[in-house]
Amino acid sequence: MQLGMRRWVAAIVVGVGLVGLSGSRALATSMPPAGIVNQSGAASGGMVGLGQRYALHLHHLHTGESLDVVYRIGDFYLPDAMKRLNLFLRDHRTQDEADYDPKEFDLLHSLMTGLGRANGVVDIVCGYRTPESNHYLRTRSESTGVAEHSQHMLSKAIDIRVPGVSTLALRNAALALGAGGVGYYPVSEFVHVDVGPVREWQYGALRRVRGHARRPARFSRGM
Repeated sequence: MQLGMRRWVAAIVVGVGLVGLSGSRALATSMPPAGIVNQSGAASGGMVGLGQRYALHLHHLHTGESLDVVYRIGDFYLPDAMKRLNLFLRDHRTQDEADYDPKEFDLLHSLMTGLGRANGVVDIVCGYRTPESNHYLRTRSESTGVAEHSQHMLSKAIDIRVPGVSTLALRNAALALGAGGVGYYPVSEFVHVDVGPVREWQYGALRRVRGHARRPARFSRGM
């Protein structure tokens, strides 16, 4: 009788232990990786692994570097990915880095998705600019298209090209998003996109003169 009771108690203990182990495993799989932050910058306790993955494929035309990175899962930005993006988009003249506004990366992702090139490469013409670099670019000639208070200095802007997409088509796709600033540079063949105030401008448009393309005498101020 005592032997039977002991076996019954032992079975209950083992069963409880298995339930506890199963619950611990379930809790571990539901917790996000350490250090993940949400859009407000707060640490998250949500089920990150179940969210949409946001990726960018970038190539920097000045440094020759390339970067393929998943920077966001669901509503959560990945800190390590953000660090890699900040380094990649550094001022290539001074090597200074800045903390980019994550919405700028969302803008690039939405733009590439709208173009039907979610897995396509974005060529980076210019990322972050220090005030010194911005001043240099503004003063190297009489008319440069570089704004005095550029969004590049706030790490909220990137100048881009997309291989296989015309500058005009890229500009139109950016305008269709209705978000931030869009600058069209047809002569230099790039588009400026930022997450500052909604606005648009054009710098250095080509015009036809006796069958030849030439730059006009007047330009719009860029950012």
